[in-house]
Amino acid sequence: MADQTKKRYVTSEDLKKHNKPGDLWISIQGKVYDVSDWVKSHPGGEAAILNLAGQDVTDAFIAYHPGTAWHHLEKLHNGYHVRDFHVSDVSRDYRRLAAEFSKRGLFDKKGHVTLYTLTCVGVMLAAVLYGVLACTSIWAHLISAVLLGLLWIQSAYVGHDSGHYTVTSTKPCNKLIQLLSGNCLTGISIAWWKWTHNAHHMACNSLDHDPDLQHIPIFAVSTKFFNSMTSRFYGRKLTFDPLARFLISYQHWTFYPVMCVGRINLFIQTFLLLFSKRHVPDPALNIAGILVFWTWFPLLVSFLPNWSERFIFVFVSFAVTAIQHVQFCLNHFAADVYTGPPNGNDWFEKQTAGTLDISCRSYMDWFFGGLQFQLEHHLFPRLPRCHLRTVSPVVKELCKKHNLPYRSLSWWEANVWTIRTLKNAAIQARDVTNPVLKNLLWEAVNTHG
Repeated sequence: MADQTKKRYVTSEDLKKHNKPGDLWISIQGKVYDVSDWVKSHPGGEAAILNLAGQDVTDAFIAYHPGTAWHHLEKLHNGYHVRDFHVSDVSRDYRRLAAEFSKRGLFDKKGHVTLYTLTCVGVMLAAVLYGVLACTSIWAHLISAVLLGLLWIQSAYVGHDSGHYTVTSTKPCNKLIQLLSGNCLTGISIAWWKWTHNAHHMACNSLDHDPDLQHIPIFAVSTKFFNSMTSRFYGRKLTFDPLARFLISYQHWTFYPVMCVGRINLFIQTFLLLFSKRHVPDPALNIAGILVFWTWFPLLVSFLPNWSERFIFVFVSFAVTAIQHVQFCLNHFAADVYTGPPNGNDWFEKQTAGTLDISCRSYMDWFFGGLQFQLEHHLFPRLPRCHLRTVSPVVKELCKKHNLPYRSLSWWEANVWTIRTLKNAAIQARDVTNPVLKNLLWEAVNTHG
C-alpha cells in the first residue's frame, strides 16, 4: 500500500517536453496535470494552455480562475509532482495579494458600474434613434453618429467585462450580456474577442504569440517583424514584403487615420472566425447575434435622406470609436516586447513589462472603462473595474519592492510614446538594405491563414 501512495516525481526539464498538442502537461503548485485531451474543452480556449504548456502555471491559474476551479483539477492529475518546484519571491507576494483580495471579497463585489453603463447605453441608443428617425437636420444626424460611436465604446467595455466574468456571478447571465453588448449592439463577435483576448493576456506582448501585436502589413512595433516571423497564434508567417515595408515606413503618420476605420477590420475578423473551420463556442448564438446587428444598423442608416448623409453618418460613427482603438494600442505598443512563449514562472514580471497605465482623474474612469489601469487588470483580470483604482497603490508598492516597472502616463504622454515607437520602426523599415520577401497581397486581408 505504501508503494501505491508514494509520490512520483519529474523535473522541470521533463515537464518542458510535454508542450505539444496531444501531449500537454502543466503544473500547478508543483502537481502535474495532463490536459492533452481536456484542452479542447477549456472555456478560455486552447491557445491559453498551448502558450503555457510544459511549465508551472500557478500564477496564471490564480489570476484567471475562482476558488471553485481548484475542485476540477484532481481528475486531471497524472500522479506526478515537480521535484525542483520553486516559487519566486515576487510570485509568493503576488499569490498572497490575490488571496487577500479574495478574502476581502473584491472578486465577488461587482458593484453597479455595468448597470450604470448599460443604462447610459440605452439612453444613447434612444437618442440616436430619435435623432435619425425624428429629426431632419444634418446636425442632428451628425450628433446621432457621434452618440452611436460613444455607445459602441461603452458597450464594448461591458462586453470586455462580461468576457472576464466580472459583471454578474452567474455564467448564463454573463453570456447573455456578452452576446447583447458584443454581437447584437456592436457587431463584433464575443467568440472572436475571447479567442484573441485570452491569448493576449497569456502571452502579453510576445511578438510571435500575442495576436494584439501582429498587425503586419499595416503596423509593426518592433524591427523583429522585419524577419517575417511566424505567428504561433494564427499559424502563419507574418510576411514583411514590399507592401508591408511601404505601409510600415509611414505608420507613424497613418496610425490615427487607420484607427478611424479600424472597426472595419474587427467586422472582417468576426466573419473570418465565425465562418471558418475553427471551433467556435455557441456558434448559432454568435451568428444570430451578428445577424441582429446587421439588421438594425443598416436599417437605421437607410432612414437617412440620401447617400452622402449615410456615408458621413457611418464614417463619423466609426471614427469616434477610434478613441477606444487608440487606447488599446497605448496600453501596449510602447511597452516592452519579447519573442517566444511566455514563462509561467515570471507571470508578474511579464505583465508589468508589457503594459502601460493611463493616469486620469476618477471622474474619467467611465470614459476609459477601467482599462486605464491596464497593469492591474492584467494581474487580476477577474477583478471588477470598480476596484481597480482601489488596488492600484498596493500593486504599485509591490512593483517598487521587486524593482519592476510601474508606468502610469498621461493620455498625451502615452500617445507620444506610441508614436515614437512606431516612428523608430518606420525609419528602419525604409532601409533599402533590408531584404523582403515576395509581395503577397493576400496577406494584407487574410489574418487566419
